[in-house]
Amino acid sequence: MKRAPRPRARLAATLAVAAMLTSACVASDAGESDSGKTQKTERGRYTFGLVGARPDGGEPVEGGTLRIADYAEARSLSPAVTYATGASGGSALAAVYDVLMRYDTAAKKYEPQLAKSLRGSADLKTWTLKLRDGVKFSDGTPLDADAVTASIAWYQKNKGADTALLAPNVAKTEATDENTVVFTLRTPWATFPAMLAQAPGMIVAPAAYAGKTFEPIGAGPFVLDKYAPQEEMVLKANKNYFKGKPHLDALRFTWPQSDRTKLESLEDGTADVTYMRSPDVVDEAVKAGHPGELTLTGLGNMVVINTREGRPGADLRVRKALALALDPELDTERAYKGKGLPGKEIFPPESRLHSDVKPLGVDLDQAKKLLAEAKKDGYDGAVTYMDGTDPVARAKGVVTKAMLERVGFTVKLDLVSSIADRTSKTYVEHDFDISRGAASISESDPYHRLQSVLNSTSYGNPGGYANPRMDALLVRLQAAESDAAAQKILDEVQTLFNEDVPLVNLGASAAFTAWGEKVHGVVPTDEYMTLFGEAWISK
Repeated sequence: MKRAPRPRARLAATLAVAAMLTSACVASDAGESDSGKTQKTERGRYTFGLVGARPDGGEPVEGGTLRIADYAEARSLSPAVTYATGASGGSALAAVYDVLMRYDTAAKKYEPQLAKSLRGSADLKTWTLKLRDGVKFSDGTPLDADAVTASIAWYQKNKGADTALLAPNVAKTEATDENTVVFTLRTPWATFPAMLAQAPGMIVAPAAYAGKTFEPIGAGPFVLDKYAPQEEMVLKANKNYFKGKPHLDALRFTWPQSDRTKLESLEDGTADVTYMRSPDVVDEAVKAGHPGELTLTGLGNMVVINTREGRPGADLRVRKALALALDPELDTERAYKGKGLPGKEIFPPESRLHSDVKPLGVDLDQAKKLLAEAKKDGYDGAVTYMDGTDPVARAKGVVTKAMLERVGFTVKLDLVSSIADRTSKTYVEHDFDISRGAASISESDPYHRLQSVLNSTSYGNPGGYANPRMDALLVRLQAAESDAAAQKILDEVQTLFNEDVPLVNLGASAAFTAWGEKVHGVVPTDEYMTLFGEAWISK
């Protein structure tokens, strides 16, 4: 099969940082269970969406600073530099720029935010965006159609992460009048609104990129006040926000190292909002009844296989042996205290997209047989596993090594402390055999991340997996107009995934944006980001 081309280093690195953040820190507070005893994972314990006690706050209260213990610091307030997700500083960016569209997590559909409306043509190849009258950037200039088209062009020119989707799909973006932007696509795209709810929909003012140094000028409810890297970022209220001056005076973002610290901060009142991904901490926070939004993502704990020529994973027999040898339950027991969502299906049983097509299970005898066949043809059985150096990454490395060696592999651990180095080795140099990662496929738009990790030409495809059949399925998924149509295609994706083993999935992820009982008006949106423009703190 044809191999994927070498990615463009900068864009690949942008995609990789988000994947490394979501995988490397997903269980930063977990560890092996006491005295080596395993703990069986509980399934069906979560209801996803808004959870916990949410008392009525009454009339909004004016003033105050909302203290947010965020998951990770934004690399930059430029949407073209920071991959805008809840795990990588995206909520801070959304506060400065807002988004053209937002995802209503309760109604499960995209709604206008900065935009007035978005309408797709019957063939889903033309999308017409109408803007609200009178919306202005914080510098007083109008957010009009010309500003939108210029911002999206700037975003792509500077290789923002979703350029990998926009560039091959969008033939033309044009302002047809002051408040109308028309997107002409090369192929039908049913979930195109998702793009405008994420980084491309964070419209930056022309003045932001007019000089040599980028300035964070947007039309969001807050503007940058002060920023001390690795300490805090403070955003103050934008008095000219299109929905009216925010109730809050300011947002203060900090970035505690561990999810345990974030939960403790929420409980002792030193933080008002926090975002957590560590399975044991999320489990504890949900059981304690904290209000918030619990978000499910697929492929949240996966082992990437380098399928390029010269690597063990180029042999389908080796890939299948790897998959059949790795046990999600054992991985979760040893690394996550049994608190994860283990499983090999792309979409877990808790997902609305769960397929009736069974994934590859665990079959040690078959794994041994396939590996023996590969060895007869000259493969020596050696494989290098890459992960981080934190305690949980080490625990995952130990259990992965043990699971693979019990069927005959010889495993060398390559534990790399720097995320930048892991990014380079995985996405630029392709210097790995297998490594941990995460795709974090959302319930709102499964096409986005599946395209990134499985398409043969995607910059975000770390293993170089390439199969024309999978590419064709993804094109069909892109155009699927209904949940039923999408589900039939996803069943085919899971079937081919089983046959071809592009990677090994070991589980889904549950992320939790939790807030205090006195916090109100928080609005969850796409990519597990949060909007704070209408938030307030009750007395």
